[in-house]
Amino acid sequence: MDIIKEMTVEEMYDLNETIAADLFSDITYPWEALPKIKDYIVQLGLSLPKDIFDEVSEHVWVAKSAHVFDSAYLGAPCIIDEDAEVRHCAFIRGSAIVGKGAVVGNSTELKNVVLFNKVQVPHYNYVGDSILGFKAHMGAGSITSNVKSDKTLVTVKSSLGNIETGYKKFGAMLGDNVEVGCNSVLNPGTVIGRGSSIYPTSSVRGHIPEGSIFKSAEEIVKRT
Repeated sequence: MDIIKEMTVEEMYDLNETIAADLFSDITYPWEALPKIKDYIVQLGLSLPKDIFDEVSEHVWVAKSAHVFDSAYLGAPCIIDEDAEVRHCAFIRGSAIVGKGAVVGNSTELKNVVLFNKVQVPHYNYVGDSILGFKAHMGAGSITSNVKSDKTLVTVKSSLGNIETGYKKFGAMLGDNVEVGCNSVLNPGTVIGRGSSIYPTSSVRGHIPEGSIFKSAEEIVKRT
């Protein structure tokens, strides 16, 4: 089928706002990066400047200017970029890039993710098999659901057409400056365009166009 431009990397992300820009250089849709994240982190980590990053354990690189609480768990491979904050009891299971100035909060869990610069997942969030764009923010208790209940492969659904991803695990793609309200669930295959907002306690699936306000599945309005 034809490329759905609204869901492409080019339309959703400013690649100047991530240390992982090269990860997206040869793909069309952002979720195509998901199976590449682990190996990419190892490759990138080995090239990081030693005057800026410490390899605190095998394949775990932390910028000297980052603040990582002693109670946080950093699983390999991962990169914590400059001025990021990883707070009390954060659980980074591995295959995670935490961008410059990003915040990973209390009891937040990350797995197979890229957080662009200034992302905030500050309170009790689960983010798995997902990509969060520049300054994206997930309110307290909001999560990405990354596996369908029937364990079938994830399809990205939109009014412009559906895309079969071939992936069993696929959480959410959040464009730059997306705001997700507290206690919301982003169902497998959710794609939210730049600058959109999700009301608290929402259950979201499919494609939400950029510049939208998601009030409910029946009421999605353009931001004015």
